[in-house]
Amino acid sequence: MPTSFIITLSVLFLGVSLQTSKALDPFACDPKDGTNRDLPFCQVKLPIQTRVNDLIGRMTLQEKVGLLVNNAAAVPRLGIKGYEWWSEALHGVSNVGPGTKFGGAFPVATSFPQVITTAASFNATLWEAIGRVVSDEARAMFNGGVAGLTYWSPNVNIFRDPRWGRGQETPGEDPVVVGKYAASYVRGLQGSDGIRLKVAACCKHFTAYDLDNWNGVDRFHFNAKVSKQDMVDTFDVPFRMCVKEGKVASVMCSYNQVNGIPTCADPNLLKKTIRGQWRLDGYIVSDCDSVGVYYGQQHYTSTPEEAASDAIKAGLDLDCGPFLGQHTEDAVKKGLLNEAEINNALLNTLTVQMRLGMFDGEPSSQLYGNLGPNDVCTPAHQELALEAARQGIVLLKNHGPSLPLSTHRHLSVAIVGPNSNVTTTMIGNYAGVACGYTTPLQGIQRYAQTIHRQGCADVACVSDQQFSEAIDAARQADATILVMGLDQSIEAEFRDRTGLLLPGRQQELVSKVAAASKGPTILVLMSGGPIDVSFAENDPKIGSIVWTGYPGQAGGAAISDVLFGITNPGKVVYPFGHGISYTNFVHTIASAPTIVSVPLDGHRHGSGNATISGKAIRVTHARCNGLSLGMQVDVKNVGSMDGTHTLLVYSRPPARHWAPHKQLVAFEKVHVAAGTQQRVGINIHVCKSLSVVDGSGIRRIPMGEHSLHIGEVKHSVSLQASILGVVKS
Repeated sequence: MPTSFIITLSVLFLGVSLQTSKALDPFACDPKDGTNRDLPFCQVKLPIQTRVNDLIGRMTLQEKVGLLVNNAAAVPRLGIKGYEWWSEALHGVSNVGPGTKFGGAFPVATSFPQVITTAASFNATLWEAIGRVVSDEARAMFNGGVAGLTYWSPNVNIFRDPRWGRGQETPGEDPVVVGKYAASYVRGLQGSDGIRLKVAACCKHFTAYDLDNWNGVDRFHFNAKVSKQDMVDTFDVPFRMCVKEGKVASVMCSYNQVNGIPTCADPNLLKKTIRGQWRLDGYIVSDCDSVGVYYGQQHYTSTPEEAASDAIKAGLDLDCGPFLGQHTEDAVKKGLLNEAEINNALLNTLTVQMRLGMFDGEPSSQLYGNLGPNDVCTPAHQELALEAARQGIVLLKNHGPSLPLSTHRHLSVAIVGPNSNVTTTMIGNYAGVACGYTTPLQGIQRYAQTIHRQGCADVACVSDQQFSEAIDAARQADATILVMGLDQSIEAEFRDRTGLLLPGRQQELVSKVAAASKGPTILVLMSGGPIDVSFAENDPKIGSIVWTGYPGQAGGAAISDVLFGITNPGKVVYPFGHGISYTNFVHTIASAPTIVSVPLDGHRHGSGNATISGKAIRVTHARCNGLSLGMQVDVKNVGSMDGTHTLLVYSRPPARHWAPHKQLVAFEKVHVAAGTQQRVGINIHVCKSLSVVDGSGIRRIPMGEHSLHIGEVKHSVSLQASILGVVKS
């Protein structure tokens, strides 16, 4: 999208938002309010824990219970307002949660590509930058009194079943990528101001959750049966990285059961793992009405008071829904719960509110108090949304090559397909109101004359009534672009798919249009979940296939930039990480060790068999601090076009019956100009990245030859255990 076009869009919408917004009155501790301004919990100079303890000590049981739900009640006698905890910011400030209202001075917000698209960029720097923009806009809206500061995003579930309707919200199926995304996006949202938070993020939904409504089973009744190995090696990874590396302020437990226990009632998951092992500094919240679900639909407890007690005792601090507000006081009266356990829950939620500055008086005097309407949908924010879409688009096939199209040879282009001129489809679910849209048709019209024929009335494509005019358009044009795929009517929350083919008669339309096309035929797929396009891969009349995910508000501009070669795309019928480019890259390992010594904890190693079981060391028995494997990789662009390349590093551990075939251990993004070479440094943490999990859920480092793969290049490195400087053979 040209900068001038972005600025025009911004002026159009900011012209509305430049009107004066109503400033937000203090949530608590108003300096004009004699009720509380002199009390210890309002003294900013005191430690936050001291302030929180003082506040909790002043409240009655009824007042405390009123704070256990998402629409927390006011405490007027202490000068505290009610607060709505539920806001969403999956890929931009959203209006899905009741905590955020669009309108007035804030009619719109920047809508970035859906997460599955952004994750395809393999660019952690981009992920964090998006988080910073989203939190800027969230703070601006909070200052204007139309949003909260607690955002239940990101979704970091593993996208294990490709039919899952919510897979679009996630960074994908690989635990390392999902975890890196989680930590990066959370850092962008929460800021880097020490203990203070810009906004409070939340990683959800813990855990083993990737089913909404499939084959007669819904998420409210699903019991995920997960082995110890799979839990530690797969499902725990992104949440652990989110908490330990991203320092997230919240984790949300899910609807489903795991091995027979509802996640929101499981102390092993909440109290022992999230808060105990990972040291969460924040609060744990239920998915909306999860506590009510495990009582009323899963029949996990006999009484509602037992359900409330189980949740709080397990480590739940906040209920999205009314259940804890309705039944916790009776649970105390029946002796199932004591007030001190409620105090512990409030300690976690109120601490987060204090870290956000909600008890510091006038918002305008705080660190982010100057953000307002002019900081939403800025040209820079919209340019980042466009860049994120460009980086997330993946070129899957390019026979000929058919792409990039030429503005000199392809003067007329037929644009066909139910997603060829869409707007809201491009932003997927959990989105807000976008600044403005560039549709695929509008984007392509910047480069060529277009003949637009939809071909299908919608993505369901139940009729061939519009086929003939689409076929005629393809016969006339110099090139044909088919924009097909899915939308929220096919894949969404509580809407899982039953198959992976294009819906209805879409495949028939693609094949018939391609057969008639005078010039090259390009298939563009818009979807969150995968689509089986074997037919197109094998059809010689379809020269190129491009996947865009749901590319956000600027999706059409990004698509056209890629198709006409302004942007070079990054490199399942296709394996994980597959993608091709308009240029070619060659890898060479410049330096890497062949032997790495793994020091053991001399105080814990005991006998050789106790530590080295089957030549695999327990991670807890190794001295892991600073233990990394450094590599230098030269990436040369041997083609004629500048390009950005994703370096994917895989490890194949020594053969064990419980070890994976190979696993992703690192990735880096590098821009290389045509004909030049860049050296990329890669650090692989031995204990985190070269370890595997055995059948008992114990993480071990296999000794012996590990094979590292980067594209077609392989490098072997031997891990050898050492005790007191002696290598253990």
